[in-house]
Amino acid sequence: MKTLSPDSHYVIGVDIGTQSTKALLVDTQGQIHLQATRSYRVDTPKPLWAEQWPEVWLSAVRECIQTLTAEAKALGLEASAIKALCISSLYGGSGIPVDADMQPLHPCLIWMDRRATAEVEWVREQVDLRQLEDITGNGVDSYYGYTKMLWLKNHRPEIWAKTRYLLPPNSYIAWCLTGELAVDHSSAGNIGGVYDIRQRQWSTTMLKALGIPAEMMPPRLVDSADVVGTLAEPEAQQLGLMAGTPLMAGGVDAAVATFAAGVVCSGDHVAMLGTSMCWGYINREVDARHGLIAMPHVYNASQDNYIFGGALTAGAAVTWFRDRFCQEEAAEAERTGIDVHVLLERQARNVPVGSDGLLFLPYLMGERSPIWDPYASACFVGIGLGHSRAHLYRAVLEGVAFALNHNMQAGARGAAELNPRLIVVGGASHSDLWMQIIADITGLPVYTIEEEVEAPLGAALLAALGAGLVNDQQVERGWVHLRQRALPDAAAVQHYQQLFSLYCQLYPNLRQVMKGLKQLANEISTPPAVVKTAAAHPAEEAHHD
Repeated sequence: MKTLSPDSHYVIGVDIGTQSTKALLVDTQGQIHLQATRSYRVDTPKPLWAEQWPEVWLSAVRECIQTLTAEAKALGLEASAIKALCISSLYGGSGIPVDADMQPLHPCLIWMDRRATAEVEWVREQVDLRQLEDITGNGVDSYYGYTKMLWLKNHRPEIWAKTRYLLPPNSYIAWCLTGELAVDHSSAGNIGGVYDIRQRQWSTTMLKALGIPAEMMPPRLVDSADVVGTLAEPEAQQLGLMAGTPLMAGGVDAAVATFAAGVVCSGDHVAMLGTSMCWGYINREVDARHGLIAMPHVYNASQDNYIFGGALTAGAAVTWFRDRFCQEEAAEAERTGIDVHVLLERQARNVPVGSDGLLFLPYLMGERSPIWDPYASACFVGIGLGHSRAHLYRAVLEGVAFALNHNMQAGARGAAELNPRLIVVGGASHSDLWMQIIADITGLPVYTIEEEVEAPLGAALLAALGAGLVNDQQVERGWVHLRQRALPDAAAVQHYQQLFSLYCQLYPNLRQVMKGLKQLANEISTPPAVVKTAAAHPAEEAHHD
């Protein structure tokens, strides 16, 4: 940490993530001086459900900013030196339903939530899909926010009737801090279904076709570096900032992390491996037929689109395997102080490429692109008596890398160009083994960011850009320093190409089995209907989804 200078200008970048909120105090050269983090959890009341109350995010954002400003003050920095802030956030799916007083009515159905399967089928049957794809640049799946909105409409009619707006997380937090309401273009586009990606506005045609009132979409759409509003006196004082400090709109974390990695030009691409995996690139044209997701980029949003695909579970697959099957390594980590992932990686390094004929499909929560199947499930294929826990662990790392490559190949069909290098950001970038596996499977040199932060730094850069503290030339030079982490090994690349071909055959061959197993499991786990009698209490007849 460098000394804070009272003569310098600073900004705060905040990212609301799935499991934590992170905030940075950054100067106009991109130097990170202070960091703060607050953790929380996702509520999963039923299988395939994932939701969060916005109050959790608001508290975390306030606490992180308060921590930064208090530490900065202790180091002699006055609040007047902090010139702007910006908030990015996880993809908020349905958005937060709020009433006319802007009070949240229901948890936000976030990106992980897969409950809207019936709504997907309704859209497929009742809506002109070619028109939807042409207008929005996106397809139909329970990932998209508009299908989750329809779930709220169908299953929570009392909430729907009171809903004034459906707000992305960063838009809601910005309103709480400034009293001004706006939605950035990246968040609007990522909802899918309701946003005209060519006209850069809400699509009245698709809103009408879907039965979603246009009035629920906030009318003010802005670029990610635009000022939503300024901090009023009470909120500014609580946060330790000056009244009138501008707050920029921000955007969807995947795009903001991509921006932080220096991805601002056509052909640039980056993989973000955290709880989930997102791989995206910048392109002027969109085509939903390639099976990826399209939205305006957070930089040069009037022309450039961020096209991305991803796996629902990436780091989450590693966490699942660690927690379920690696108690011995966890105990050793507790005893020695060595990170459990380091211990697992040491063992997996001794396993050959391809894990001795073992493949893993990482579909632990259904899957997004490019297969778009809520019934897809994870599996190990090829297990024999000679396989150990180390084989399975390496196969998990390889499976996520195969899923990344699957998305990259789909995306390449629609890209004008792709640069011959891959930038990887996120927690997975700490793993040397995983970076080498990704290089060998994609056939590309892998670079990571020395600063080890992604979306919060991108949010800080948007704050500086919106406040006029940096110009476009400085943005395009970037704030981060890339470091080469892995070069593809020719022999490994050749072997992985053969394995990838087999990997791509697994899902089509197992798709019906996966769906049948899930349907059967749902039938077995559903309790038999209770026979009602005249004596039944009215409360027992209440409907519960």
